[in-house]
Amino acid sequence: MANWNNLTKGFIRENPILVLLLGCCPTLATTTNAINGLSMGLAVTFVLIMSNICISLLKNFIPDKVRIPCFIVVIASFVTVVQLVMEAYLPAIYETLGLFIPLIVVNCIVLGRAEAYASKNPVGASIVDGLSMGLGYAFALTLLGCIREILGNGTVFDSRIISENYNVLIFVLAPGAFIALGYLIALMNVIRKKFQL
Repeated sequence: MANWNNLTKGFIRENPILVLLLGCCPTLATTTNAINGLSMGLAVTFVLIMSNICISLLKNFIPDKVRIPCFIVVIASFVTVVQLVMEAYLPAIYETLGLFIPLIVVNCIVLGRAEAYASKNPVGASIVDGLSMGLGYAFALTLLGCIREILGNGTVFDSRIISENYNVLIFVLAPGAFIALGYLIALMNVIRKKFQL
């Protein structure tokens, strides 16, 4: 049961976006549609899992005085892998996400999990933590991207669900991101309070 709770904590109790409010800048900037949100979420999930594994394995070899720079080097290595793979195999998504891919290096979710969890726990638990927080982040970005895409363009994952004449520009722009995220955070607070999560 403890493992199930650890796996689900990133979705509800400690969702990086909807509860902890971490990494809001890339969240608001990259969720203009569901595909972008999912792509960014999966990229961060990969970096979280892999950096948690490495940091957990190396925790006893990293001196305390240089642990943060070492964590950043490990994280930057996996971000570079993600960036090169996306540039080679998903050029359209790479162009759309642009600068926000290399900025994963300084995303407070990734560095925070490395410092708070992976550097103090065994590899197995660190993998579960990275998977949980990463999938929770991806879920929040994809949900926000879906809402903005439906309300802004009448499509979801580029499939039209509302007539072509439908277009509410505010939800495609930055103010719409703030509005949609605010309502999602409020909904999450209601759910957590009602079910005491």
